[in-house]
Formats: sequence, structure tokens, C-alpha cells
Amino acid sequence: MNYNSSKTALPASGDPLTDMLRGLRLDGVDYGRCVLGEPWAVSFPAQKAARFHFIGQQGCWLLSPAKEWIELSVGDALLIPRGDEHVLASAPGVPAVPIGRYSIEPVCENIYDVSNGCDGCKTLLFCGSMHFNLDGSHPLLDMMPDLMQAHKLMANAPGIQHLLDAMAGEVTMDRVGSGGILARLADVLAATIIRSWVENGCGDATGWIAAVRNPDVGKVLAAIHLNPDRDWTVESLARMMGASRSAFAQRFATVVGETPAKYVLSVRMHQARQWLARDGMRVSVAASRLGYDSEASFSRAFKRVMGVAPSHLRNTGDGDDSPVA
Repeated sequence: MNYNSSKTALPASGDPLTDMLRGLRLDGVDYGRCVLGEPWAVSFPAQKAARFHFIGQQGCWLLSPAKEWIELSVGDALLIPRGDEHVLASAPGVPAVPIGRYSIEPVCENIYDVSNGCDGCKTLLFCGSMHFNLDGSHPLLDMMPDLMQAHKLMANAPGIQHLLDAMAGEVTMDRVGSGGILARLADVLAATIIRSWVENGCGDATGWIAAVRNPDVGKVLAAIHLNPDRDWTVESLARMMGASRSAFAQRFATVVGETPAKYVLSVRMHQARQWLARDGMRVSVAASRLGYDSEASFSRAFKRVMGVAPSHLRNTGDGDDSPVA
């Protein structure tokens, strides 16, 4: 799912961070319609993919990544961007059971039914895992909070309520094809939650966020992140900022904290990691796409930045595609 489905659909906002995050994609991996009879508690282990939850019927409780109990109501939606460990429960204190130990039955591609077989008052949830088109250690994901709740953003994003209402209708009626429709609605809702958070402050504008929003350097950072496979040079980036090579390099290092060359290399290797670990791209193809003359030179650069050889990710993968989470 892409905020900006066509390159002309959304005009530039004048804020490089907003423009960058409008291009952030969320690709649904697995979704589950969960019917759980009280008492129940589901533990969701940490994973690389983001997690999404929608409360469709009967409220419940969340033990957040910060280990705080939060009461949830029908119609609430949650996004946990970095997939941190957490628990959903009918009440605080109920012993949690890992999601993998529940009954999980496939309905169709990437859609599952989850149940616990208990006869108590039923809670209806729609839960899922979704991948971003960015590495989990990427600054764009690292700056997000551990937990994002839809209702906290609704005042500035009235469209969220319409999406919540649509999801509520689909999840409770259990109609033919509802699983696929819910998956699409979840993608759109998660993207809308992120966009609303971005457009209304992104928390404290310090560190990397402040660097992106710097009037001189921000548009350069946005260009690097939006086109990591481009053959960026200090000269081309300096022209974008309208400065000499030396003035640009000094300004960039002062604001960002590292040289342009080192920053570009880091972004490119994070992109390569996505290609290798998630998409299964061959090392030689990744090397060629990033403009390296040989697979060996690419591998040396990758290991220097990421700490492991690219062949390791290609052989073992580095994601979590387990059903429903």
C-alpha cells in the first residue's frame, strides 16, 4: 500500500519529512480474524514486521511494549511499527498464551481464523502483520513511537473514523470476502495513522527529525531516502542544495553528524538488506542495481556497514512471515 500511488497524486508539501513518509509503503503479510472466549490472553512476540490490531467486538486490554496496561474499546485500532512484544487480554493478569499455540486455520491467501475454543463472552479482533518498505533500523522507523493509537489522532484526521466504521462493519458481519476487504482496509488505516502522526508533529523535532526538516539539508536527505539506488555523489547533492562541494559537505556533516558519503552508503546498504532478506534478490543483482562493478566490492561494503556478509541474509532470510503474527 502506498500513500502516493502515482507520482503526481500528492503535491510536495514543502516539508521533506512529510514527503518522505508519504512514500512509505505498507505491504500486508498475514491477517487473522480472532474469536476469543473469556478468559483469554494472547502474547505476541517481538518480530521485524509491524503489528496491527482492530477491536471489533467486546473491549479488551493491551499490555503495551512499555509494559503498561491500557484498556481498549470496541472500534479501537493499534499500530506497533517495530513489532515490539506485547499482550492482548480479556483482563489484566490472565496468563498469556503465545499466538502460535492458538488454533489457526487458513481461510484464503494470507488470511487466517484464530480461536481459543473457550465458551465465555467472546471478543472479536482483527490482527495482522505487515512489512514496511524499509529496514527496521532505518531512521524513519526508529523515530516512530512504540505504539500508535488511531483514536489519539482522529481529531486531526477525520477520515480515520470512516475507516474504523468500515472495518467494524466487515469484521462483525463475517460476510463472504470480508477477510480480503479487511486486509485492504487495515493497510489503508495503518498508513493513515502514520500520515496523521507525521503531519501533526512527529513528536519532538530533535535529532534525525530536525536534520530532515533543516531547510538546507532536508531536501537532500529526502532525495537520498526516496532514491537510494541512484548514484549519488557529493557534487550532485551539493547542486541540489545550491552550494559548493566543500560548503555542502561541511553543512551536511554539521547537521547530520556524518559525512554525505557515509550517510549515502548506510542508506544504500539498508535498502540492499531489504532486497536480500525480504525480497530474496540475488547478491549479484543487488550489487549491479547499486552500481557496483563486482559482487565482491559490494559484499565488502555491505559487511562493513551491516556487520554480516550479504550472502548470509540471502541464504537464511531475516524476516518473520509466521501466520497472523
